Order: sequence, then structure tokens, then C-alpha cells
Amino acid sequence: MNTVSREIKVSSKVKIGGLNPLFLIGGPCVIEKEEHAFFMAKEIKEICAELKVPFIFKASYDKANRSSLSSYRGPGLEKGLEILLKIKKELSVPVLSDVHEQNQVEKAARVLDIIQIPAFLCRQTDLILEAARTKKPLNLKKGQFLSPLEMKNVVEKVLSQGNENIILTERGACFGYNNLVFDIRSIPIMKEWRFPVVIDASHIVQKPGGEGVSSGGEAKFIPFMAKAGVSVGADGVFLEIHDKPEKALSDKYNSLIINDLSNLLASLLRLKKAIEEE
Repeated sequence: MNTVSREIKVSSKVKIGGLNPLFLIGGPCVIEKEEHAFFMAKEIKEICAELKVPFIFKASYDKANRSSLSSYRGPGLEKGLEILLKIKKELSVPVLSDVHEQNQVEKAARVLDIIQIPAFLCRQTDLILEAARTKKPLNLKKGQFLSPLEMKNVVEKVLSQGNENIILTERGACFGYNNLVFDIRSIPIMKEWRFPVVIDASHIVQKPGGEGVSSGGEAKFIPFMAKAGVSVGADGVFLEIHDKPEKALSDKYNSLIINDLSNLLASLLRLKKAIEEE
């Protein structure tokens, strides 16, 4: 099955889905410092430009669903959006971050090119409707507790507000305690609705709460998950990327080290081309 998704215009220079190339949503899990966010965005942009991969920079201004009360959450809405706006303007890259409450949506929409609905909030109807009304592209992350078929309900909520700029992201399903699995059927199932589908290869290898006060993960499996997703039709890849994962303030166990990004993307491009030529 080779379902072509609708094309989504993210910015004046970036279009995804349709017949456009494999794209990357990537960056550090959370904004740690302004300088670090700029460094990561610049480095990832250069890698993607060399490979002609459309790039959307992702970093959270607030990680509201951390395991522990003491875990670092980010600079907050105001400062975080200020940093993302600078990156957007100075580096000419579209930016994505997640909203957690309805009262964040209006301010976020002024800056973000894509608004992300976190997996844990994908059934929060009022939040989804508020985000949909902005008419901005929405990245809807499939909840760990949902089957892919149930995401059709989330899609219908967005469509009810006249917004067809929808991206769907697979990020694994709960498998007992502290573990996730990836059912590759999820990608072709969600592609049947003809919206771009993304494989989140970082969160699929996460072990939620696996470290007790934080989540664990197995970053060594990220390339395998990314390749599996692309092999069954994913239009894009979502990656948590860090220059020093062992020092990352969030998701250090399931972040790809930036030194491995170029080789992984090149491999994914070859895989996608081979599949398209079948």
C-alpha cells in the first residue's frame, strides 16, 4: 500500500507530505539555555541542508508531564517562545513546540509554525479545538494508551473547526510497566486518512518512569525504529537530538547524539527511495 498524504505548507520555504521529501522534526527535548537551543538548531539545519531534508526545529518551552516534581521543565511559555522566535527569524527555520493548556494556544500560535498536542493530551477535546481554530498545522501525537484507529476521533475534532493541516505522529504503545512497543501497522493505518504521518523514533524507545524519578530509554534502538517507520510509509521522522545526551536535562536516555544524525538521515533517504521505486 502506497498512500500519498496531503501536502502541508509549514512555512514559505517548507512543505511536507504529498510528494515532498522525507522531513525531520528534531531538536533537544526541552529548551535548556538559549545558546544551546541556537547551537542545536544551527547544527541540525546544516546537516539537513546538505542532505536536502526539510527541517522543523522542535524544543519544548515547558515539559509539564515530567515524572518528578524536581525535574527540569524548561524556561516557561514567555521566555521559551521568545527563544523560539529568535531561532525562527535568525536561522530561517520553522519551529514546533507543544501546548498543554487552552490559555497557551493564542500566544503559541503567534510564534509556532506547528502546534503540537502532546500524547498524554490527545483526548483533551477543548485543547484540541482551541488549537485547531488557529488554522495552524497541528502535530497530533498518538497517545500511548490509544490504538491507531482511535486517532481518527482526534482528527475529526480538528476537522470540525475547518482545519485540515494535520500531522499524525506514532510514538509507541504501553506494554506493561515502564515499556513501550511499536506496532508498525500504526503507520499505514493512520496514512489511510491521507495526512502526513511521522515516526517518533525517540519516544518509542523510551521507558516511561523507568528510572524511578525519571524516564529511561534505549537510544541504541532509535535507528531501527526510524527505519521500521520509514519502511512502512512514514512521511517524516521525529527525533530528540542532543550534542551531549548524557547531560541532557530531559530525555537523556532516548536522545540521538547529533554526531549520528547525518548517517541516519542518509540511510533513511536511501530506504525511502528504494521503497518508492518498488
